[in-house]
Amino acid sequence: QVHLVESGGGLVQAGGSLRLSCAASGSIFSINDMGWFRQAPGKEREFVAAINWSGGSTYYADSVKGRFTISRDNAKNTVYLQMNSLKPEDTAVYYCAAAIVGRWYQIQLQRNYDYWGQGTQVTVSS
Repeated sequence: QVHLVESGGGLVQAGGSLRLSCAASGSIFSINDMGWFRQAPGKEREFVAAINWSGGSTYYADSVKGRFTISRDNAKNTVYLQMNSLKPEDTAVYYCAAAIVGRWYQIQLQRNYDYWGQGTQVTVSS
């Protein structure tokens, strides 16, 4: 079993930055890919970014490309999401997810992931 704990969410003004962290514990050796999703009120959960745990390959949704950066620190068993130039439409609950089976061609799909964090609220004002 993999346990994921997110942190770093909060309130920020438009144009500002936040860095989200996701700390993994448990069967870390079984993780193949990790991703970030977000869900705004009244909307379905959508893919944000993903990273391959061992190789470091990344993939981004078009809506965040050029503004968000996903990275990982293998020694700390942690994945990060650096969010710059934040917009009000980025307001959502952000979730970290871990995939045990490697399916890079389905990396943007929720069903690709086996474990999920509790979510952290990001609110962008103005």
